[in-house]
Amino acid sequence: MIQPNSELIIDYELVRNNIQLIRKKISPSSKFMAIVKSNAYGHDLNTTAKALNESVDGFGVVRLEEAIHLREQSDLPILMMQGVYSTEAYDELKKNEIWTTLHSLAQIPLAHQYVDDLVFWIKINTGMNRLGLQFSELDKCKSFIKKSNVLMTHLACADNPDDELNQIQFSKFDEAWKHTGQSLLRSVVNSAGSINFPEQSHDWSRVGIGMYGGLSDMPELKTAMTFRSQIIGFQDLKIGERIGYGGRIKTSRETKLAIVYCGYADGFPQPAMDGTNVRINNHIATVMGRVSMDLISIDVTDNPNCAIGDWCEFWSPDLPINPIAQKNNLISYELMTKISPRVQRHYINV
Repeated sequence: MIQPNSELIIDYELVRNNIQLIRKKISPSSKFMAIVKSNAYGHDLNTTAKALNESVDGFGVVRLEEAIHLREQSDLPILMMQGVYSTEAYDELKKNEIWTTLHSLAQIPLAHQYVDDLVFWIKINTGMNRLGLQFSELDKCKSFIKKSNVLMTHLACADNPDDELNQIQFSKFDEAWKHTGQSLLRSVVNSAGSINFPEQSHDWSRVGIGMYGGLSDMPELKTAMTFRSQIIGFQDLKIGERIGYGGRIKTSRETKLAIVYCGYADGFPQPAMDGTNVRINNHIATVMGRVSMDLISIDVTDNPNCAIGDWCEFWSPDLPINPIAQKNNLISYELMTKISPRVQRHYINV
């Protein structure tokens, strides 16, 4: 060990394998739109696009600059999912052949100028109550109702298949599609919807977190990133000694602590609870004490062979991210997207 540092290793073969597993769930005729917003959920937009270009049918992003940058990497369809709001932005979409979304009547006058130049995804609000047109507003979109365009919605509770809102949303979407004369393509499911409601996959399935292995609905999906750092010191504590800022936990036995060179400035969550699992030398150990900016204390009392320089995995294919998130009342999306730029990146199987 010359100079320790936290590392993020991303294995794109695992991402591609996850895609194939999800494809087996959805309709064979449903196209697979890989959602790569927020820097591909922390997996690096450029490298992800390169790695997946032969494995998916299109890409979805949120911001215009992401879409333009992505167009330089891929000739596949690209959807800007939140729409644009200026002539300049529409001109960029037209120039780069990027699809866009309509979710508000306020967008219609400007969008109408490009109705013959772009593919539009018309977003209907079926119960998420975030973005989306109301059913009663669809008649004001008549010029956009054509076979090259897509009617879409977003599911609020697809990760809970027993939630009654799912069926309410499906029913409202079907009603809206019939109202448009069934002349639009359809897109309903996200990652959880693809797994729990594959019959709703229709023409396009929009899959994000599932590709990266951050979806607990399908445990065979593998966490594609390994977030890890190295041990740089040890402390041998007696019974009754307190640990870390605030001394929030007191030892109940003689305890050996490993001090790992990583903290919330690297992206490990500051609120992480005592007992959160990590992995050292193929053995489970646990966080003990409050996470600080640069250091984490790990109870390795039952891991006697640890040494300075050993790697501590915070999540990986062998230590799935979902239980870590659930233990700390977080979601895998947040853990993936908050890895700091100071963490060294390594990309494999691109």
